[in-house]
Amino acid sequence: MKILLLEDDFKLATEVRTFLLKQGCECEIVYDGLIFFKEAVHANYDLYLLDINVPSLNGLDVCKKIRENDTQTPILMLTAYSDVQDKVQALNVGADDYLVKPFHLEELNARVKALARRSSQQNRQAETTYKVADLVVDTAEMKVSRSGKEISLTPKEYKLLELLVKQNGRTVSKQTIAEQVWDIHFETGTNTIEVYISFLRNKIDKGFDIPLIHTRAGYGYYVKETK
Repeated sequence: MKILLLEDDFKLATEVRTFLLKQGCECEIVYDGLIFFKEAVHANYDLYLLDINVPSLNGLDVCKKIRENDTQTPILMLTAYSDVQDKVQALNVGADDYLVKPFHLEELNARVKALARRSSQQNRQAETTYKVADLVVDTAEMKVSRSGKEISLTPKEYKLLELLVKQNGRTVSKQTIAEQVWDIHFETGTNTIEVYISFLRNKIDKGFDIPLIHTRAGYGYYVKETK
């Protein structure tokens, strides 16, 4: 695990880094909030540890700025502020957890591991679950629902829908659909794809105000929320 630590107390920062290295983590120290934010933007880290009272840009502002573009990387606040309102403020700007100084390094390790597990679970879910508006396609369970209501699809209908939603709104050609769903080369004389698109529209879009399955004339089909 690669960790970026914001802490202007040199002694504490060194102790935390040394401990985390012994746990098998990589840990870099930054003593200034603005420098920390610039580093976080230009490099990939698995976890951020933030003190609040630091030079240039305090930890709360750093957390808020990170969350403007990064909602996934776990953030753990390390601070001497123990008031409930301080904790609430940290959580409201996007922190995932809050550890009050002085703390035991073993507790820090436990919090870091817990956040790592949670992040890993969220990443696995993100890799197998696709959402378009209120449509949810769970590729691990091969289940489809819209507005919380499960939709029953045939194997071919499901395979076609999965192919479309994985493209994040990009158009999928009939050639690609034929090859990946039916394992055949496209034949201009068949309307099989159009028929199955119609099946999907009846199950996915019928009864909803906003259609999600669209045709790009002459090119193919795509799934996207349009307003």
